[in-house]
Amino acid sequence: MDIVLKYFPDLTENQIKQFEQLKLLYQDWNLKINVVSRKDIEELYLRHVLHSLGIAKVQSFLPGAKILDVGTGGGFPGIPLAILFPEVQFHLVDSIGKKIKVVEEVSQGLQLQNVKITNGRAESITDQYDFIVSRAVAQMETFVRWVKHSVTKKSNHELKNGILYLKGGDLTEELSLFPKATIYSLQDYFEEDFYETKSVVHLPLKFKKRK
Repeated sequence: MDIVLKYFPDLTENQIKQFEQLKLLYQDWNLKINVVSRKDIEELYLRHVLHSLGIAKVQSFLPGAKILDVGTGGGFPGIPLAILFPEVQFHLVDSIGKKIKVVEEVSQGLQLQNVKITNGRAESITDQYDFIVSRAVAQMETFVRWVKHSVTKKSNHELKNGILYLKGGDLTEELSLFPKATIYSLQDYFEEDFYETKSVVHLPLKFKKRK
């Protein structure tokens, strides 16, 4: 928890309480449904919570914004971001039912009022959002195909509406098809070795009507 406060020192008492509860809830649910590896549960704040919040270092979401988390798994990056931005609406989607069960229980345990949860595929989502966030669930080309109709028309943020994608390693080849993509190294924001090869990729997407 200290590592979250190190980089986000202005949290409210309620946010601190929620971030503290987060680990207890995941530890409890991980015994029933394995959504996080045993090693990672011990380093939950470093490897999952702070990693998720790396998106907030690249773009702070405005009150009223709508964010779609595709392939949320156990609730990352959506749950930590929902704690950090209580006035932003988050829609967490995953096709694996047992993972969504954990997300629902954790969200209820934290009393998050700004989270909607769907067990389904990204392509089935019909609403539009300011940003689509995710943690490397697919190659960018595939991911864009899934979410290209999910971006709302009007941009209100510093960055243009589109994808904010947590990725690791050398992205040169994968992003060669996307010249408008910008890579933000998380090492510029977090000094821990874990973030040496971690990045947030911003890819602006234009609004597209569904056929």
